[in-house]
Amino acid sequence: MHTVAFHTLGCKVNHYETEGIWQKFKNEGYERVDFDHHADVYVINTCTVTNTGDKKSRQVIRRAIRSNPEAVVCVTGCYAQTSPGEIMEIPGVDIVVGTQDRGKMIQYIEEHQEHRQPINGVSNIMKNRVFEEMDVPQFSDRTRASLKIQEGCNNFCTFCIIPWSRGLLRSREPENVLKQARQLVDAGYKEIVLTGIHTAGYGEDMKDYNFAQLLRDLESKVDGLKRIRISSIEASQITDEVIKELDASEKVVPHLHIPLQSGSDTVLERMRRKYTTDFYKKRVAKIQKALPHLAITSDVIVGFPGETEEEFQETMDFVKEIGYSELHVFPFSRRTGTPAARMDNQVDDEVKNRRVQALIEQSNEQALAYAKAYENEVVEVIPEETMDANQPNMLVGYSDNYLKVKFEGTKDMIGEIVRVKITKAGYPYNEAQFVRIMDGAALSI
Repeated sequence: MHTVAFHTLGCKVNHYETEGIWQKFKNEGYERVDFDHHADVYVINTCTVTNTGDKKSRQVIRRAIRSNPEAVVCVTGCYAQTSPGEIMEIPGVDIVVGTQDRGKMIQYIEEHQEHRQPINGVSNIMKNRVFEEMDVPQFSDRTRASLKIQEGCNNFCTFCIIPWSRGLLRSREPENVLKQARQLVDAGYKEIVLTGIHTAGYGEDMKDYNFAQLLRDLESKVDGLKRIRISSIEASQITDEVIKELDASEKVVPHLHIPLQSGSDTVLERMRRKYTTDFYKKRVAKIQKALPHLAITSDVIVGFPGETEEEFQETMDFVKEIGYSELHVFPFSRRTGTPAARMDNQVDDEVKNRRVQALIEQSNEQALAYAKAYENEVVEVIPEETMDANQPNMLVGYSDNYLKVKFEGTKDMIGEIVRVKITKAGYPYNEAQFVRIMDGAALSI
């Protein structure tokens, strides 16, 4: 029996796709082993969102080649898509496939075993208008289930390389989304995270179907699904129809990740973000009115080229005004090949780091304030894992409104929906006490 090992760099979409590639190998009778073990085939799923992503990807590729020089080394993912030539130059790389045609990987391996020549299977992503179907009925690590619903992005923000590595927006057929959702529920998952490159852009390439309708169908046509989480939604995608859907839904959780990137209109313009802070604020106000307990998280880039102290202060003030429950703060990273990397007035690292720290402190303060509102409240949590080997009975998971909670429980609660009472609010962890298991699952307590 042949063995295959995987290493995934980068985002949730990549992790999802590695599972899809593994399904294809599994169907061919391969056995999966750890990446640090001796394997016949190594698959490295690469990331290119930053220059560091490229560098890390190259390091992992070399590690695989060292592990077993005889193995077939396949490189796929975003870095493979944008720089196949660079990867082919690494001695020991056998097959390069980008972010499409991954179904051909096993065929390429067989070809390679015959003629022993490296194969470059990367083609122009910009010509692709079709979502590549990959079957992911379950996940190897059995925590939360992602469901990829779309691919690509049409936005071309000035700091971002991703349209070039993923192509333009294309949506998965609704019936395939529903079929995959049912498979995940059958595999025992209670929560599904809808994910993609521009997730809530789903349906923008379809005539008579959209994201709101997909939410409605997932709600009504997938028996046994308890929670739907949207991995990310742009302010412009929070349409009145989507708000109505979220308001009526029993399953979509009260947590939205709404990327901001900057709270300064002049910076947003240089980023080519296509909205103003005023537009963003009005959309958020509208959704908060419909869902008063909504947790809103976001991404912010600090130190974008030309960012002045005033512009940074505008971001700080805006973050306070919106009242996010948590932020992901990124120092601006010069991605070769993007317009922002070539802009004048790059902010020096010292200034950038100082601003990053200030915003992280602000975010931590807001996260704690948000959590405090839930002290002594009962929330529903799906435990994902145990804290660590020293605390095997301490479980960790997220509440529906995305509070990270730890509490004492038993391993068989992992993956179930559990009611807990938050005894002590904190950040990053809230301490809680087990109350009961939902669904009346008979577990040893």
